[in-house]
Amino acid sequence: MPIPLPVARNLRGWRFLALALALALTLAALVVPALPVTRTGAEILLVVDITGSMNVRDYAQEGKPASRLDMAKAALRRLVADLPCGSRVALALFTERRPFLLFAPIEVCADFAPLDGALAALDWRMAWEGDSRIAAGLHRAIAMAAGLGTDLVFVTDGQETPPLSGGEPPAFDGRPGAVRGLVVGAGGYALSPIPRYDERGREKGFYGEADVAQENRFGPPPSDAESREGYNPRNAPFGAAAAQGTEHLSSVREPYLKRLAGATGLAYAHLDGPGGLDDPVRAAVTPRALKGSLDPRPILGALAFALVLATLCAGLPLSLTPSARLR
Repeated sequence: MPIPLPVARNLRGWRFLALALALALTLAALVVPALPVTRTGAEILLVVDITGSMNVRDYAQEGKPASRLDMAKAALRRLVADLPCGSRVALALFTERRPFLLFAPIEVCADFAPLDGALAALDWRMAWEGDSRIAAGLHRAIAMAAGLGTDLVFVTDGQETPPLSGGEPPAFDGRPGAVRGLVVGAGGYALSPIPRYDERGREKGFYGEADVAQENRFGPPPSDAESREGYNPRNAPFGAAAAQGTEHLSSVREPYLKRLAGATGLAYAHLDGPGGLDDPVRAAVTPRALKGSLDPRPILGALAFALVLATLCAGLPLSLTPSARLR
């Protein structure tokens, strides 16, 4: 039986074809499964130094002075937001001589809100000790990352407090390069004062020279001890005068951090701003093939809706004649 001419004309019209395609896309959206995909991501342990020198305000953010800790938080939040889905991140704090793990690796998309919230909430008041033994903390952070099966990003200004005895860090007893990752130096290159706080956490000026240990006087005395004023091999092996120095001021200890990074097989990068960690971290960590899935249903549904909407809009008159308005 032949198809009537008006019906055949409608079947060949673009509106019918568009609606038919929209119906096919809708049916496909109801039955199509998620598609397996493989992305290149990362698994990282983030360790953040929260000791007192990280409060030094030698950065600027939105036209205002910002502390090293604030800048580190902003950069890490940006880094986590830019990591591809399927990547996993763990978070730890560093103070005294060891890192403290806040949580094991979690997926950056499914658990983005708690991960971003934890980074935003990092505060120097979480510290449990005032010392800052950077080398010991880095060595333990490497062991922690190895235990978690992740790479490492260790953010610090590199200021050892108290200063190292003899100026030499403890030897690294692990295998250099066994854990990949990045040491991030935070802070400016010029010496800046370190804010001081009272027992209620209120700022009350800056540390002075007499408030901070300028020399580590544990262990054997230095080679120049005998030439110091008041030297006595038993009662005053470091001399009788108080040590002087600039330990009450702070800057990023970049040569020292590069030395630690080289000894442990890690890379080094300076923290230059909120977006300054993406490229160095990608270059330093291990690219990992992450199995995931892509759900095509939202795309199919959106295309079907767009076709229906286009068909309806194309059928509306652009304007009405005066006689049509009267009718």
